[in-house]
Amino acid sequence: MLLTERSVSRGDFVLASGKHSPYYIDARRTTMSAEGLAVVGHLGLGLLDQRGWKPQMVGGLTLGADPVACAIAVAGAWQGRAINAFTVRKEAKGHGTGRRIEGCFTLGATVVIVEDVITTGGSARQAIQAVEAENGKILGVLAVVDREEGGREALEGAGYAVAAMTTATALGLRP
Repeated sequence: MLLTERSVSRGDFVLASGKHSPYYIDARRTTMSAEGLAVVGHLGLGLLDQRGWKPQMVGGLTLGADPVACAIAVAGAWQGRAINAFTVRKEAKGHGTGRRIEGCFTLGATVVIVEDVITTGGSARQAIQAVEAENGKILGVLAVVDREEGGREALEGAGYAVAAMTTATALGLRP
């Protein structure tokens, strides 16, 4: 309901993949709201449990993954579970530490990559590559919305399990 009310727009949109779409899902309008953070954190923990994933931390490509990771980390803390959050930059900083992964990431950590919306899986793949370059172990990918446009299949085909809180079909966006 929150996604439908706050995050779905209809019209003619060009997606990050370059494809045109009659709808756009700006999940940040939900995931960055107080109510949305609470719901996403709770649902995210539920999906982790359902899948049997016990990550040390959660994170993904900035910016869409950031509120999702933080929501799960906070919800976990309320339940006495230490699941920290991290973010992956699109490219390493040219100053300071020069890191590509920021936040509570440690080398070799067991993680779940999070996403706001999966379309092609490209953002998740970028985050996976950065984490694996730091010897991180990927348990799976957790998304708020699966647009059902091949991203899940691409990630699963590459050997990564995918869980989504909802789909474009469930939001009434696909026949």
